[in-house]
Amino acid sequence: MSPDRLKDRVVVVTGGGSGIGAATAERLAGEGAVVAVTDVNRAGAEATAGRIDGAGGRALVYEHNVASRASWDELTQALIAEAGGIDGLVNNAGITRDRSLLRMSDEEWDAVLDVHLRGNWLGCQHVVPAMKERGGGSIVNISSESRHGAFGQANYAAAKAGIVGLTRTVALEHARHGVRCNAVAPGAVNTPMVQAVDEAIRNTWIGAIPLGRFAEPAEIAAVIAFLLSDDASYVSGQTLAVDGGSSY
Repeated sequence: MSPDRLKDRVVVVTGGGSGIGAATAERLAGEGAVVAVTDVNRAGAEATAGRIDGAGGRALVYEHNVASRASWDELTQALIAEAGGIDGLVNNAGITRDRSLLRMSDEEWDAVLDVHLRGNWLGCQHVVPAMKERGGGSIVNISSESRHGAFGQANYAAAKAGIVGLTRTVALEHARHGVRCNAVAPGAVNTPMVQAVDEAIRNTWIGAIPLGRFAEPAEIAAVIAFLLSDDASYVSGQTLAVDGGSSY
């Protein structure tokens, strides 16, 4: 970790109240960024921000629904007023509503697509103009190993595959504005969501991972921090798998 690599850059982290989002917010603050921690769960966002502030960093907290255009409008306007602009975005917020194909309801399909795919699209659409004002910026969208397809996750897999296409499109359209856009595709990560899965199932997942363990949220956060930094200044339009060697 370099305390000055992201010095004074204003970065939005959605879903920053827990898991990968919280670890990412803390990592970015540790590298000097001003982090806007957003979440539908304000208490979770405030807890993350409290840890950042306690470690000497700077965090701003916003209650935020990524599937809502109005919520994005409010967030970007407030952040520009409070912090002066936006340099980075981590589209991390996500949910699951697992169900097999023939049993999945319209509501379960729509909820997951709204948060993941619509949320990423709205996020990119709102921050790119602000980044153009700053002469450029970096977006990291969170996809998943499930983008290749996952049993019981037609909604989630479709959304995560869509994020890959969205990422590439944003990168192509806005390279001329100095905006880079990449995706990170984690495999299984040691978060409360994964720990809630039956142990026997988790053990079968571990057996399929060449490195033989789940990722820690901090390991995903480190890759995100790299992509936001100038160390990745010539990386754009890519989807980087961070899955212990599971994909090929």
